[in-house]
Amino acid sequence: MVNSAQQADGWDRSSSAGRHAVVVGGSIAGLLAAHVLTEHADRVTVVERDRYPEGIGPRPGAPQSRHPHALIEGGQRALDALLPGFTDELRAAGAPRVGIPADMVQWQVGRWFRRGPASTYVFTGSRLQIEELVRRRVLANPAVTTLESTDVVGLLGDASRVRGVLVRERGDGARKEERPLEADLVVDASGHGTKAPQWLTTIGAEAPREETIDTGLAYSSRVFSDTNGTLGTDTHAFWVVPNPAQVYGAVVLPLEDGNHLAVLSGLRGDEPPTDDDEYVAYTKRLPHPFVYHWMREAEPQSPAFGFRKTANVRRRYDLPGRRPAGFLATGDALCTFNPIYGQGMSVAAMSAVALRDALADMRRTPTTRRVQRALLAASRQAWDISAGSDKKMPGATGNALASRAVDRPVDWYLSRIQERIPGDPEVGEVFRRVLALSAPVSALFAPKVARAVLFGSPAPTPAEPPMTREEPDA
Repeated sequence: MVNSAQQADGWDRSSSAGRHAVVVGGSIAGLLAAHVLTEHADRVTVVERDRYPEGIGPRPGAPQSRHPHALIEGGQRALDALLPGFTDELRAAGAPRVGIPADMVQWQVGRWFRRGPASTYVFTGSRLQIEELVRRRVLANPAVTTLESTDVVGLLGDASRVRGVLVRERGDGARKEERPLEADLVVDASGHGTKAPQWLTTIGAEAPREETIDTGLAYSSRVFSDTNGTLGTDTHAFWVVPNPAQVYGAVVLPLEDGNHLAVLSGLRGDEPPTDDDEYVAYTKRLPHPFVYHWMREAEPQSPAFGFRKTANVRRRYDLPGRRPAGFLATGDALCTFNPIYGQGMSVAAMSAVALRDALADMRRTPTTRRVQRALLAASRQAWDISAGSDKKMPGATGNALASRAVDRPVDWYLSRIQERIPGDPEVGEVFRRVLALSAPVSALFAPKVARAVLFGSPAPTPAEPPMTREEPDA
């Protein structure tokens, strides 16, 4: 990996000859990391605990694939930068593209949103479709190979440097003994259930400090067919956004096969059910019955599936500590978000762009710590949005709940933004671009936005669910 003492913790750019990189986990984050590493290594091996399906299909290691996923604009841009033409291919494959606010009936902070022209677009097809397209593009490169149905059970090396991984085959009839797989770089993309902190302590290194915020959010998802034609023409999606005063949520999004995926959410102690009859009845908890009325008429196409692992967790590999060179973490193994914000796939792609840029930066030696800091920076805005919102929810727990004195004026300002986004197109546009990770948080403090927030009054909004788009001159 290196050829001088000065670069003992850096990636030598002079030649990739003979280099081998291992990526732990073959989901979207791992595949995109592997794609980037082909520019810096002869061989990249993706170690995946599941066996990939033929075409589009679920994997046991990705139970969240049954639930709604959104590819927001920050992720779209990152995927197109890594895999040119990706979003065109996604559209050609039939992935629905929903314009916000035009295509969506949305309730938040006690108000209905005006449905003016779309200022951001989100792909709402299944995660399975997106992952299959990424997998096909990445694995077409002969430099990338996969070890499927294989667990990583530990690291090779010591506290100063990781030199590979220990692997073990899975499944009936597999060889159960551990065997070494040497590498010049190991990237952990194994997801929120990563075992890397334990692996590091086993070789004498220090595990990262973990920051957590957990609202106890739980959700249940179910596929429906829209039998009465409410969705699909003027309206494509429903969204009821929870907040500290109203903790129940619902989302109904179109899928690539013409069906719709509904998700209901609640907090610990009042989780949405997976029982068929109780599932629809749960929507009566929402602040308006429009989702209930739709769901009562729609035809179920699947059972309901629950999901409970929704805590925000950030592992601070960027902080000082006894950690080895040659080891990086990315994706959910680095930073996991409450899924309700729809950030995970996009941050995985943005992190791969950060990895690419850090390794290619000719101004600085890409030391392990420097690259890890770049990966964390790629997830920072998403963390600030997700964790910042969740810490205000009733019953939230975790070690990252504390607020600083400097946060109070910012929270006051953001609360005024929340009051204005349902009815103010200009404030709403900037706010949506920040949520879509296509504009920095600082855009919310631009002079034009600040004047509207500090001196303007909230604009009128619809009194009932707006089931049609606004006319252009409305």
